[in-house]
Amino acid sequence: MDIKNIGIAGAGIMGSSMGQIFASYGYKVVIYDLFEKALEPARQRISQALDALVSKNEMMAEQKKNTLSRISFSSDMKSLKDCDFLVECVVEDMGIKHKFFEQLSEIMREDAIIASNTSGLSITKIAESVKNPARFAGMHWFNPPHIIPLIEVIKGDKTAQETADIIYDISLKIGKKPIYVNKDVPGFIANRIQLAVMRECVYMLENGIGTAEDIDKCMKYALGFRYACIGPFEVVDFGGLDTFYHVADYLWEDLSDAKKPYGLFKKLIEEKNLGVKTGKGFYDYSGDKAKKALDRRDKLFLTLKEAKLEN
Repeated sequence: MDIKNIGIAGAGIMGSSMGQIFASYGYKVVIYDLFEKALEPARQRISQALDALVSKNEMMAEQKKNTLSRISFSSDMKSLKDCDFLVECVVEDMGIKHKFFEQLSEIMREDAIIASNTSGLSITKIAESVKNPARFAGMHWFNPPHIIPLIEVIKGDKTAQETADIIYDISLKIGKKPIYVNKDVPGFIANRIQLAVMRECVYMLENGIGTAEDIDKCMKYALGFRYACIGPFEVVDFGGLDTFYHVADYLWEDLSDAKKPYGLFKKLIEEKNLGVKTGKGFYDYSGDKAKKALDRRDKLFLTLKEAKLEN
């Protein structure tokens, strides 16, 4: 499929970053948002991100100009009617998504490819409001989109394989590392792994097995260090299936099997200590600590990205 015009529905942090990426690879992009007031901040975020690339000599000023010229902004949904491909990243609410796709289906042509950036809602369920659901799939990006290489391509019950293949291929064309999620399960692949790890980490913190700092260090300097290079199945192959089987045989029974978040995690939520965005979570981000933490994170991510893209 000859895709030239890209639509992004939702002008937040994720949507604006996606639009920037597509435009930098030569696609014409329309960033749509129902709320007019969301468009100018999106424009500013993109311009600032491109300025940073120019200052680091990762982009020429002319390239920045050309990238910006390929992006338009609109609060009129009809601006999406000529798009060949659209990625939706509106609020994670099934009702809102259904309403959006019902309206969109009356505007876009029926052969245009449509994807949702949902991080966990059912693709099959969302597709109920999409005309010709065979052309609809999940395209789950990771924050920050301009750094994290992975994209999950999720097939719903009615998604055509051709649709999934088109999304997979366009992900490759914009420098990403896509994977197929062949069954529409809650959390897809990445979040199922992430939340399983998080459940055990919270359990260990709750039971005094380790502090938040030491549990994080264990991930960063051992497990995460290893998994940045080889995946969990490769780890087992290198270590020996017999060894890991014997460990699993006695350890799995002792691992947390909690079905709902509880304890300290739930308490922090109730107290509205939500992490960086509120200044406190498991760690303190008051004052300028949040900015420093985010800058450090992105610097480390970029360093790792440069190394990983060689593989």
